[in-house]
Amino acid sequence: MSNLCCTPGREPADTPATTAPRSATPRHKRMIPLSGGSFLMGTDDEEGYRADGEGPIREIELSPFQIEATTVTNSQFAAFVKATGHVTEAERFGFSFIFEGFLSEENARASQVVHAAPWWRAVTGAFWKRPEGLGSSITSRQNHPVVHVSWNDAQAYCAWSGTRLPTEAEWEYAARGGLEQRRYPWGDELTPGGRHMCNVWQGDFPNLNTGEDGYLGTAPVKSYRPNGYGLYNVAGNVWEWCADWFSAEFHRTGPRRDPVGPPWGTARVMRGGSHMCHASYCNRYRVAARSSNTPDSSAGNIGFRVARGA
Repeated sequence: MSNLCCTPGREPADTPATTAPRSATPRHKRMIPLSGGSFLMGTDDEEGYRADGEGPIREIELSPFQIEATTVTNSQFAAFVKATGHVTEAERFGFSFIFEGFLSEENARASQVVHAAPWWRAVTGAFWKRPEGLGSSITSRQNHPVVHVSWNDAQAYCAWSGTRLPTEAEWEYAARGGLEQRRYPWGDELTPGGRHMCNVWQGDFPNLNTGEDGYLGTAPVKSYRPNGYGLYNVAGNVWEWCADWFSAEFHRTGPRRDPVGPPWGTARVMRGGSHMCHASYCNRYRVAARSSNTPDSSAGNIGFRVARGA
């Protein structure tokens, strides 16, 4: 399972997603080209989580690549589903995980509590098109990030759109926006001058979210200022799947040029944190922070952005 405070997950299982046909699509023609080169990856920050493998700081060399400015939206994912008939893993399993505070009384009664993290509920009928379960919709959230998508679902989308998931190293390089060893994509202060720069939990988790940053759940994908490379919401909003298998140790001795993570594993890397992160229990919205989940897992705070080679 993942770090339960971040996202609950399904037990490891061999459940590959439906293979989608590759086709040309105009949806990702204007990706941000990045030159690559060397950068310092990871952190030894005292606020970090050693057990997650955030450190040590190491110099990484990357080839040029392109990455999308935003996470994939509900509108974009709907086009993919319409074109391919893809059925997400949340739909096939019949449930997905949702924060209890977003549920109607009826859906809360019909859900199952995740006992290790009781603010999470396994909700029957929840999937990308019904993000809070039965009776909810994405009608007013076309430009919000798609959620309740597994790593396998993201892979199927990439196959259709002629893209791929970024490697973890590419993601961190892009998220840093040209700043070296800063805590966040904009600097070292979470709210410089009192200005909210990302969508994370405000208040007392999990009892009260004041919404001081403007949002209680997901925010539109172009909310807040972009980083130095033009990427939006690489801190908070939704966790983003990366291509790599997760390991807390492999990178210590692994390749330093275009690393792709270990050759196998049980969970895939997630980066960026989400609107549910709070400094009191999960400050993984820092740019070097890491988490993971099984490839078939989904939740109301997991999405993805796409990349491709230069």
